[in-house]
Amino acid sequence: MDNMPKVKIGIVAVSRDCFPESLSVNRRKGLVEAYRGKYDPEDIYECPVCIVESEIHMVNALEDLKKAGCNALCVYLGNFGPEISETLLVKHFQGLAMVVAAAEETQNDLVQGRGDAYCGMLNASYNLALRNAKAYIPEYPIGTFEEVADMVHEFVPIARAVIALSQLKIISFGPRPLNFLACNAPIKQLYNLGVEIEENSELDLFEAYNKHEGDPRIPEVVKDMEAELGDGNKKPEILPKLAQYELTLLDWVKDHKGYRKYVAIAGKCWPAFQTQFGFVPCYVNSRLTAQGIPVSCEVDIYGTLSEFIGTVVSQDTVTLLDINNSVPKDMYKESIEGKFDYTLKDTFMGFHCGNTASGKLAFCEMKYQMIMARALPIEVTQGTLEGDIKPGSITFYRLQSTADNKLRAYIAQGEVLPVATRSFGSIGVFAIPEMGRFYRHVLIEKNYPHHGAVAFGNYGKALFEVFKYIGVDVEEIGYNQPKSVRYKTENPFA
Repeated sequence: MDNMPKVKIGIVAVSRDCFPESLSVNRRKGLVEAYRGKYDPEDIYECPVCIVESEIHMVNALEDLKKAGCNALCVYLGNFGPEISETLLVKHFQGLAMVVAAAEETQNDLVQGRGDAYCGMLNASYNLALRNAKAYIPEYPIGTFEEVADMVHEFVPIARAVIALSQLKIISFGPRPLNFLACNAPIKQLYNLGVEIEENSELDLFEAYNKHEGDPRIPEVVKDMEAELGDGNKKPEILPKLAQYELTLLDWVKDHKGYRKYVAIAGKCWPAFQTQFGFVPCYVNSRLTAQGIPVSCEVDIYGTLSEFIGTVVSQDTVTLLDINNSVPKDMYKESIEGKFDYTLKDTFMGFHCGNTASGKLAFCEMKYQMIMARALPIEVTQGTLEGDIKPGSITFYRLQSTADNKLRAYIAQGEVLPVATRSFGSIGVFAIPEMGRFYRHVLIEKNYPHHGAVAFGNYGKALFEVFKYIGVDVEEIGYNQPKSVRYKTENPFA
């Protein structure tokens, strides 16, 4: 399933009538050439209409962008720019917009070749605010052709995420498990974000699962699972049931996404799931997530929303983990101290039962869910995908609504260390600079639940901009502050 949008950014040059129009047009051509030489040419469209102090030009540009199928916009100030028509373009464009400006090229052409876009950018930002028109503006929005091309490229995942959210449906099954208030999900902010939600009973899902008994597609899915698991296929007898469940979810998505283009799932995976379905859904959850359809455990609706955002931003598989347990001191001394530049408090272990996709595990094995098997027969707890998570850079993050409908988020970049976990489940040894302080003054103090989404790579910059754009107050975006920057509530004498 294609579960994320393709972004096409229309590049529109603007010009003030007292400046040479050719200056903006030629700079637009230079920007487009630079982008196409470095990135996917399909990302952008060069609008032939240069807006020169004219609302009619603005309308013509809008019509051209619509005809070209653009769902994002880059307003490019090749010179000072027309503050009215350029901001009207942003206001009336049906999609995301960014505003950037050209740097002066050379000291040898500062008379007829000077564009003053550095100045025009100030007027553009002022007029956007006057019209309540939202636009993405990079940290330093002035640059050469190559630098602006990089800015446009950085805008692509931001635009992709915001567009995707506006067309997302989250499908949930069941209420959260008993005593799991941490997965409470105030619904209002979902609607504020443009996200639809379909809430179903576990009975609805169970009925659909039973109707898929004997589905002729099951052997093909089993074969695919066998190929994926390889030597890790330690529970072959459970694969037909897991395949039946996977087909149930995929068919449900197809039949229930309605008018929405993109889907994520939040499912209740215990305590009755095992006794009624006869297995645990972890492996299937991992497979759908690898297909670009995030599935969260324990009906964690904001967890799966976070996963979806990370999937769209990174265009890669993500996972959802418990911020689970501390690293034992003897493990730290044996495997981390002196080998990596982290203190013991910078480390922790991220874990979940078996929902991390096989492609993100250093090794994997189909097993039973050990925690659940302490109270249930082992045979109904099979279906976890266990293994150590691959070492490498990660971004730990979450978007959350508080009980009183306030959006907040956190982002922390770090890595999974190449350290054997000596444990069970989908699990890894994580290291995040100043994690101990972040844990206390962001995660605890801001009342975050125990689940965090994990993107594989450094995506903090894009996620921060996405959260800002969708309306999270920057004061409510927590991050792992360096040692030199104290949190507001941090004891200076500690």
